Amino acid sequence: MNWLAVTATTTLPALPTQSTQQALGYPSLFLLVLFGALVPIVPTGALVSSAAVVAFHQTAPFSLALVFVTASLAAFLGDATLYWLGRRGMKSKNGSRWLEAIRSRAPEDRLEQAQEKLSEHGVAVLVLSRLVPAGRIPVMLACLMAQWPLRRFSRGNLPACLAWAVTYQVIGILGGSLFPEPWEGVVAAIALTVLVSAVPGVVRRLRGVSR
Repeated sequence: MNWLAVTATTTLPALPTQSTQQALGYPSLFLLVLFGALVPIVPTGALVSSAAVVAFHQTAPFSLALVFVTASLAAFLGDATLYWLGRRGMKSKNGSRWLEAIRSRAPEDRLEQAQEKLSEHGVAVLVLSRLVPAGRIPVMLACLMAQWPLRRFSRGNLPACLAWAVTYQVIGILGGSLFPEPWEGVVAAIALTVLVSAVPGVVRRLRGVSR
């Protein structure tokens, strides 16, 4: 039986080391979150939670801190780029496809609510918009329509991205701490993320039915 074990260990490919996983994982996380901020179809919250699960099970120091920095920086740069493109579209006579994409994802009722809250609470609304599923784009469009300069938007969006990264990282850590295997934690983190994302929609539907 010993020769079978030796043969298996010499023929099977070795799993990537933690350093290799980090070298590939952090750039991938950065690019995916950045792309998800520009094109809001990528489940960036689930990505951050899954990355936090993997980092939680690693022995390398500062893994969770690197996930936090990578995710928050990518989200901030993605939001800033999308807002800059939206401002260019607002100034253009013919608009732009980026501005149209923002408008298409901001229903009129959500936009009106965002404009009201923005006029009442200002920058604080940006922080909440990042934490509420599907709340980021209506508030961003409200800021565009209020003609906020990029600097003012970025000043409020920075704490929003930090709070967003912390929130979904905590979800991942909770999921990872419940199971001994990383893949089990990833499944649990994704399930928690989907649940958190679905709650606001369910609440809105229940309110609509009650009316």
